[in-house]
Amino acid sequence: MILAALATALSLLTPAQPTLIAAGDIASCRSSGDEATAALVARIPGTVAVLGDAVYDSGTAEEFRDCYSWGRFRGRTRAALGNHEYGTGNADAAIAYFRLPRRGYYSYELGDWHVVVLNSNCRPAGGCERGSPQQRWLDSDLAAHPARCTVAYMHHPRFSSGLRGSDPTLGVLWTTLVRGGADLVLAGHDHHYERFAPFEGIRSFVVGSGGRSHYPALRRLSRPKSVVLDFLTYGVLRLTLRSEGYDWRFVPVRGSTFTDTGSSRCR
Repeated sequence: MILAALATALSLLTPAQPTLIAAGDIASCRSSGDEATAALVARIPGTVAVLGDAVYDSGTAEEFRDCYSWGRFRGRTRAALGNHEYGTGNADAAIAYFRLPRRGYYSYELGDWHVVVLNSNCRPAGGCERGSPQQRWLDSDLAAHPARCTVAYMHHPRFSSGLRGSDPTLGVLWTTLVRGGADLVLAGHDHHYERFAPFEGIRSFVVGSGGRSHYPALRRLSRPKSVVLDFLTYGVLRLTLRSEGYDWRFVPVRGSTFTDTGSSRCR
């Protein structure tokens, strides 16, 4: 009994490892997949990383009010802006709803991890090229937060085997993340789930499986290599952020069996 009491006391003193629950391309009044993924998120404590395109079709205040089933998690959500948020022209509704900075890029701490949120809508962000405000901010932010482990997320994927494909305009931001020691990069935009092998030290995921719809995967890239691909399952990526590494699990909606799990150390 003494050992059991000691173990209980230690568990209360030891902080829980932080969890990041990620998906993009989520809600629409014309689909119900987001309600199934919302049921998943409701059962997983942690920070919700919305990878853009939170609500279709135009990210209006009315759509957030009437169609966004993940709204109950707004208090624990840290969102990236997608292209559909700019359906209103300036993403004002999404910026107000998620309380984001005007240009949509920022960072925060989660346990021992540094988390960077980028705006891959390059024009309203002020550019993504070398020397742009966002690239200079990212370079300075990573230098000012030399964490052992870093994860970044945005809407458009630098690498994807999906319908929209890889986005080369994000190459400079990717290189800046590589140079700054990032370990993980998450994105949506293509409506499927995909995991890539580490490339230049970074493991990347596409998690556009939030519930809006599915897109077919049309192409595979040989570099970096696509190692897991599913375009039939709605679900979320659950990341357990340990002090020197991370565990990942794709959690499918009820009735689906596809999953993907693994662990790695930070570089």
